[in-house]
Amino acid sequence: MLRDPVKTKNEIVQWIREYFDKNGKGCKAVIGISGGKDSSVAAALCAEALGRENVVGVLMPNGVQSDISDSVKLVEALGIPYVELNINAAFKGMEQMLAGNEKLMEMCGLDGLSKDARINLPPRLRMATLYAVGQMVPGGARVVNTCNASEDYVGYSTKFGDCAGDFSPLSHLLVHEVRQIGDCLGLPEDLVHKTPSDGLSGQDDEQKLGFTYAVLDHYVLTGECEDQATKEKIDRMHKNNLHKLEPMPAFVPDGSERTDEGAQV
Repeated sequence: MLRDPVKTKNEIVQWIREYFDKNGKGCKAVIGISGGKDSSVAAALCAEALGRENVVGVLMPNGVQSDISDSVKLVEALGIPYVELNINAAFKGMEQMLAGNEKLMEMCGLDGLSKDARINLPPRLRMATLYAVGQMVPGGARVVNTCNASEDYVGYSTKFGDCAGDFSPLSHLLVHEVRQIGDCLGLPEDLVHKTPSDGLSGQDDEQKLGFTYAVLDHYVLTGECEDQATKEKIDRMHKNNLHKLEPMPAFVPDGSERTDEGAQV
């Protein structure tokens, strides 16, 4: 638990201001709004840091989103400008391009998108959409990453999808800490404390993970987990998904050195 969530909230707000002073003075913040805790808290922090008129919320359903009203409730509560852009046509176009390619289907032994491709394509389309909006907004924009430390620990995100962004105000906060920040921001309780879901599988995220965020947070903080199978699963997910958090590996030729100015010597 955060000892002083108000203090932490104020520190994040100041950090956002300093980021924009150095990396985007005069720019707006563009953020995807899902209606869940992370996008709600991140959007509220940006609104406090930059002014609500300088935060652009983007709602991106893929066809019909059953809880889209939560996204609308959040942007209206914050008073930030927003737009709804349905990614379904782009998703269907990509699906048709991939699944309709006989050579690709034969090469992969498939008759349609694989499960992983179907799950991860929408988040990548959403991130492409956010960057497109950012480049259309007058004065430019920086894209908010809304990942938290709990989800990052087990890789519960899409590489180059919701993993991406220009700055990340929540990536060092566990789920219960994000909720603390949301409460001290005065956000609607049902948005801050609802368990997120993808809206497709019929399961919430905790059901899909196979453990609760409370169990995960406790393990990350203490190394303690009562159920050995759950501990092993968390460890396995963490190890398998470290590549999402680490910088892209780059080959350096043997004997090659570079000065601070970047010149090869």
